Amino acid sequence: MPSASRNDPAQAIGRSPDALTLEERFAFVGKYIALEIYTPETLPLRRIEAIGDSLEVCVQMLQKRGLDPRTFEFIRLAPPY
Repeated sequence: MPSASRNDPAQAIGRSPDALTLEERFAFVGKYIALEIYTPETLPLRRIEAIGDSLEVCVQMLQKRGLDPRTFEFIRLAPPY
């Protein structure tokens, strides 16, 4: 039986979207994630820095961590297939 904490969105912070398990991808369908925008000056790792049910939640999460939301792209997670 899967652990409830395994599907906790906070557990996705700092991980690559590609590293999410199939179970997690299904659990997070429809949630928004924030990934740092690529620029030639910054070669960011593609890590989830915020996750939530809306863009506002993601922006607030980034701001609480002292990150500038303007340097992030926001993507809505789709089903894995």
